[in-house]
Amino acid sequence: MTWVKICGITNIEDAMTAVDAGADALGFVFYGKSPRNIDPGMVGQIVAKVPARVEKVGVFVNEAAERIDQSVQQAGLTAVQLCGKESVAGFIKYLRVPWDINHRPKVIFVIPAGALSEGLFFIGDELKNALHALLIDSVSAVEPGGTGKRFDWQKAQGMIEMLGLTIPTIVAGGLTPENVADALALLHPWGVDVSSGVESKAGKKDPEKVRAFLSAVREAERLV
Repeated sequence: MTWVKICGITNIEDAMTAVDAGADALGFVFYGKSPRNIDPGMVGQIVAKVPARVEKVGVFVNEAAERIDQSVQQAGLTAVQLCGKESVAGFIKYLRVPWDINHRPKVIFVIPAGALSEGLFFIGDELKNALHALLIDSVSAVEPGGTGKRFDWQKAQGMIEMLGLTIPTIVAGGLTPENVADALALLHPWGVDVSSGVESKAGKKDPEKVRAFLSAVREAERLV
């Protein structure tokens, strides 16, 4: 089954809506400039009420490894999503943090879709072996992700399918209940990630859109 993450969760009501709809993961944004930014302490309160089967993902942008570690512990995260403008070598330092072996979070590494379509990205063995998944997202000059805009699926299709042969690959950026089936049919990702596409306003999910998104994903799987 396709892994589904509902990102930009800011309150317990939206978290439980996503869980009840069948989401595999919830995303919490720890980035001060985002309208979906949330405090680790608040996330901890939400996570305490979320079933263990659901992945709890913290989204970080150019954050210090020590701060990520603190947020993981305080919020009860099971995975971290690393995005920003740092080099691949910069991200590898996060993977070398001496986490408690029983609480080491899974790591999802974000790649701008443009880097794929322009052939500017190469994943080495050290990074590949340490990662849980890659996330392909739309990135703008002012937003490191969460733009709510689609990237060129056709242009990136070949690279996404090739990467998917060696590591789980997640597609994000402009997904909605109306177009997610098309994304699955064309890109065949391991997972999909949605935020603004299921919102009534920035930081507030629309329950009907959340349920419609999950239904569209599961229906698309039945048609394959």
